[in-house]
Amino acid sequence: MPWNDNANPGPWGSPSGGDGDRKESPPKRPQGGGPRGPRGPGGPDLNASFERLQRRLNELLGSGGGGGLNPRALAVIGAGVVGLWALSGFYIVQPNERGVVLTFGSYSRIAGSGPNYHLPFPIEKVEKVSVTSLRRTDVGGQKDGDSPAESLMLTGDEQIIDLDFSITWRVSDPRAYLFATRSPDEAVKAVAESAMREVVGKTPLQPIISTGRGQVQLQTAELMQRTLDSWGAGITIVEVQIRSANPPPEVVSAFREVNNAQQDADSAINEANTYRNRVINEAKGDASKILQGAQGYREQAVRDAEGEAARFNQIYAEYRRAPGVTRDRLYIETMERILARSNKVVIDAKGASAPIILPPDVFRSKAAVAAPAPAPQAEAAPAQAAGKAAP
Repeated sequence: MPWNDNANPGPWGSPSGGDGDRKESPPKRPQGGGPRGPRGPGGPDLNASFERLQRRLNELLGSGGGGGLNPRALAVIGAGVVGLWALSGFYIVQPNERGVVLTFGSYSRIAGSGPNYHLPFPIEKVEKVSVTSLRRTDVGGQKDGDSPAESLMLTGDEQIIDLDFSITWRVSDPRAYLFATRSPDEAVKAVAESAMREVVGKTPLQPIISTGRGQVQLQTAELMQRTLDSWGAGITIVEVQIRSANPPPEVVSAFREVNNAQQDADSAINEANTYRNRVINEAKGDASKILQGAQGYREQAVRDAEGEAARFNQIYAEYRRAPGVTRDRLYIETMERILARSNKVVIDAKGASAPIILPPDVFRSKAAVAAPAPAPQAEAAPAQAAGKAAP
């Protein structure tokens, strides 16, 4: 192909010549730093997108002619960051909590319940500690099984016992709770196990598995509290409760028989005490009754004697005034009393010519007369006999 052949422009297009040559000029090569190959009809223009983003940031930050940031925009951004940092110091302490404020890791103050403020991190921070909720630590028996290393103990009579117990405690001093020990929960568990082993080592086996658990629990709680107070742990022991206390498995049946015998003995003792109290109370009641009866009889005898003496003195005074009248009155009153209880009949028979017939019940005793009367047929026979004997 000759170099001046304008009919075939080649890959660089036709030269800018006459008007006829511009009608069918090939498309121009795209400008830019992209590849020289033709671009697809829907492909993204990354350079244009980056230029638009950069232009919007410059407008937002107010860049000057040299492309630097506006000082006012920097001040606004800095103020916003400082404000958010300062607001991060607000916190709320619940009613059952106390806030321990630390300044560069060192104790600063105690914050009460409600909204509070501390200098933002890393200057100050707050540790919230619950001071009213009860916490529980188990020693020996766990939910997933027993721990023989914790539960097997030696008693005072050199017997082995498998003992599981729990400790209920709460925080009394938040500051001491956080700083006195590295791990308060583990410290409570270690002190509990040590105190229980010491108390059990001084107590025989039988009281621990029968009736002496309460004393063991009380002594353990007191020993734990003294130890924790000496450490300044800020912890108060509320209760120590023995959940299970069993002898070695080889002698469980024998110890059960001993417990049953002990219960039977306690039952017999209680019954004997009940019987003793009942007998003593009845004897005291009878003695009090006899004593009161004797006191009443004594008072009656004294009153009767005093009355008789007063009556005799009065009669004697009257006798001195009128001896004859007094003798007659005494005689009449005496005869009235005697004859009132007598069944005798006095008859004045002077001038009587006919025999006197007395009724049959005259000489009967008063008890017989007061008895119920016999049937009418029984009374008719004596009446008929008396009628026949009259002529």
